[in-house]
Amino acid sequence: MAVIVFAESVEGKFKKSTYEAVSYAKETANLLGTKVVAVSIGNVSEADAKALGDNGAETVYNTILDKFTPEAYATLIADIAKKENAKAVILSNSYTGKSITPRIAVKLGASVAAGVVSLPNTANGFTVRQGVFSGKAFADVDLAGDIKVVAITPNSYQINNYGGEATVISHDAGLGDDVWKTQVVETNRVTGKIPLTEAELVVSGGRGLKGPENWSLVEELAEVLGAATACSKPVSDMDWRPHDEHVGQTGITIKPNLYIAIGISGAIQHLAGVSSS
Repeated sequence: MAVIVFAESVEGKFKKSTYEAVSYAKETANLLGTKVVAVSIGNVSEADAKALGDNGAETVYNTILDKFTPEAYATLIADIAKKENAKAVILSNSYTGKSITPRIAVKLGASVAAGVVSLPNTANGFTVRQGVFSGKAFADVDLAGDIKVVAITPNSYQINNYGGEATVISHDAGLGDDVWKTQVVETNRVTGKIPLTEAELVVSGGRGLKGPENWSLVEELAEVLGAATACSKPVSDMDWRPHDEHVGQTGITIKPNLYIAIGISGAIQHLAGVSSS
């Protein structure tokens, strides 16, 4: 029996949300009286995979795979979950997590909850708290069935350090042609910036700044604070700022510890994406 956690990586390095997910999985495993088995897919080194032991993983299945499709990742994780007789599968509710969480649940015949913000209550079943109504409220959801799939909101759980190294198992994907039906033509990844979904400090600007020539005010404040920069929808629509900085209901949903909004009216669509700050 085990708790499986997906250790998401980008260009060979684990994301901050991965360490949160592994720490969450460790505490969940403690509640269930079992161990943590991590699944790494991509091109992560054996040394980095071993280091997940510091966050609570006892074993890491390390699969070298240079292509991504939701079907392939979901199949790999579900197969290992079956092999390890998993009682729970933990993921970060990132873009990748959102694309594979429901697929894993279907393959395992599991109950599922996304946007979870706290550890499960196992006193009488398996109850998790998740954000609902665009972050305006919380719902306590009891997950029935033998297997649970839980996707946690980034920045909602702390990173814990327990010491030690994980045992790394080199895992052969062994995937059939059916998992490559979805073809990723191109990936445009923003570089040189703090990812908004992982940022703990965000400085954001709106139309009140009057024009792109005034954006140095936002950038200088963000640099002093070590924060990420963001903007409202009208600003990205007018091409004052790139669309990857747009936060709100139709943009990126964020949960920093501190959100500074400058010249933003506070429309409900914007608040829906930042109200968990």
